[in-house]
Amino acid sequence: MQDKQTLILGAVAYDPKVVAIWDGFRAYFIGHGLDFDYVLFSNYERQVRAHFDGLITVAWNSPLAWLQSESIAAATGRKVQALCMRDTDRDLVSVIVVRSGDSIHTAAELKGRRVAVGAADSPQATLIPLNFLAEQGLKPGADFEVIRFDLLYGKHGDHVGGEREAMRALLSNQADAACVIESNHRLFQRDGTAAPGATRVVARTPAYDHCNFTVMAEDAESAPVRRFAQLLLGMRHDDERVRALLDMEGLTRWMPGRTSGYAPLRAAVERFGVIDEFVRQAARRK
Repeated sequence: MQDKQTLILGAVAYDPKVVAIWDGFRAYFIGHGLDFDYVLFSNYERQVRAHFDGLITVAWNSPLAWLQSESIAAATGRKVQALCMRDTDRDLVSVIVVRSGDSIHTAAELKGRRVAVGAADSPQATLIPLNFLAEQGLKPGADFEVIRFDLLYGKHGDHVGGEREAMRALLSNQADAACVIESNHRLFQRDGTAAPGATRVVARTPAYDHCNFTVMAEDAESAPVRRFAQLLLGMRHDDERVRALLDMEGLTRWMPGRTSGYAPLRAAVERFGVIDEFVRQAARRK
């Protein structure tokens, strides 16, 4: 068990910049009187287990890791809470894109086609868009072929690798459509992955939320957790001490956590059963 005087945060190392981000935040929190440290995990499943084992106080969770945590808590008589999230974690949308010159103009026209997606555990590039197509009456693997780019499995699509490969597959005619989060679609047009105007959006998923800081309900009112949330919510982008860190983490301000935006992913998880066995195994450990 961890030292209760130190708030220990868990985060997944999906990119080398994660070390710089949390080193910077650690210095900021300690400078404001919070005894803080962090540990990095190679995958979210290991982080979720560590949280339930009491090795960390706060987990910087992907939306899929949040649902894993919520389900394990329900199965073991505990509760979890979404403490805080980024302003950029709210109301996101994934898009299904095709080549601009192709004749496909609606999701229904993807029947019999090839659809490129990201990692199998990516909410934004696989689970949510595939569930969206299923809700339109197109069953993945039956009504259309799914081409997966399963890069860095366990990191829940927190990197752009799988989505970039899906876009490249579309542009090289290996696929007829690609599923990416809307912000990455714009990024790929800026960074040269896709020429501006080379692709066209044919469908947009319902809006959903992304990451959150997850805590156990029994820890939510502890002094360290309350101070952690207070410091997060007090950060401002015009503060030179944190501006670079906020930019690297992709936000302008922290906001209170909410869970209403996880409905589209929850529907996908229930349809595809992607966390069932993990939850069963985790619950048996208790």
